[in-house]
Amino acid sequence: MRGRAAEVMRWGRAADVGRIWVTGRWWRELAFVLSGAVLRLPTFALALLGIAAAALSVVIFGLALLAGMLALARRTPRYFRAPARKLLGWDWPDVPPTGRILLTDGTAWRALAYCFLGFAVVYTGAYLTLIGLGSGLAALTYPAWRWLDNDPDNWLISWRTAAGGVVLLLVVPWFVRLIVYADSLLVRGLLQPTRAARRIAELEAGRAALQADAAALLRRVERDLHDGTQARLVTLGVALARIEHKTTEADVRDLAAHTRTTVTEALAELRDIVRGMHPPALDDGLEVALSTLAGRSAVPAEVRVALSGRPPDATASAFYFTVLELLTNVARHAHATRVSITLTDDATRVTLTVRDDGRGGAAASERGTGLAGLTRRAEALDGQLRIESPDHGPTVVTMTLPREY
Repeated sequence: MRGRAAEVMRWGRAADVGRIWVTGRWWRELAFVLSGAVLRLPTFALALLGIAAAALSVVIFGLALLAGMLALARRTPRYFRAPARKLLGWDWPDVPPTGRILLTDGTAWRALAYCFLGFAVVYTGAYLTLIGLGSGLAALTYPAWRWLDNDPDNWLISWRTAAGGVVLLLVVPWFVRLIVYADSLLVRGLLQPTRAARRIAELEAGRAALQADAAALLRRVERDLHDGTQARLVTLGVALARIEHKTTEADVRDLAAHTRTTVTEALAELRDIVRGMHPPALDDGLEVALSTLAGRSAVPAEVRVALSGRPPDATASAFYFTVLELLTNVARHAHATRVSITLTDDATRVTLTVRDDGRGGAAASERGTGLAGLTRRAEALDGQLRIESPDHGPTVVTMTLPREY
């Protein structure tokens, strides 16, 4: 946590004991504890349901209920963070998306534990705080009530009671601070990412930045080659064609023709390299790029794209080259009559599905390195490639990549 969480247990000097009542921090901490006793009731109920589901986990119904409770518990850190950020200035990152089974997800289990323990700490603190404030105020005003009742006897006892009330009112703010500190320890241990998780997040962020830089560099190189080198080669080819047609010497004409052919081949190779760096069709969006590939396919193909945003360049390129490779494989090996290309997303993943009605039998280890290369490309982006291709078809290839937009 950042901000005040680092100083939540900075105990004041003796002179600060009385001044704490006029500090904004005390009132924010009091509001945090009292509101937490109410706001955490739903999450405490969630924790109780999770405990009940764990007790029933020997049956299928219990496992399904437990998985649902863990899925809800994974979302609670953001719920707890909102009042903590507003009142105390605490903050912590969102939990990363899980790629594992919920029943083995440590993040979900820790969040569920916090739903139970955090409520117990805050509710106990709020209960004792209200009792302390009420008892302290009652004791502080005890002499006035004795005077109103015309009972002047035992004034020493009444003033001694009032002094006890003052002490109690001075202790309550520090007790509230102790509760806040205990809650911050629970947050640090159960809701904040572990050191390993933070390191993984840093590495993933660094890799994403490197991927973005690499994609930008490739686009810049592609633009320079397209606008510079290719244009010069075209100009050179035109000049050689003029020399070929205007010269009267056979040797010069043959040399110009041969050179022009070489330039044309070099230009074609350069265009292939440029397309391999960054397909120009991606500049108009992934849907347009995939539709262009489908239109050029030797096998009739249909495209359906339903995305909630534009994916990063690295993700778009991966999907583009995957479809290009798969359409090439279908045309060469599958003997298919139709291909369908579907691209969808959800809260955490983007999924590409390419299906053909060919003869099947495709595998990543067969027919060269094309499918194996696609598998490595997906894994490099924290995704996966799944191939379902029984004999006699159909073949369904699914690439799933993280959603990062």
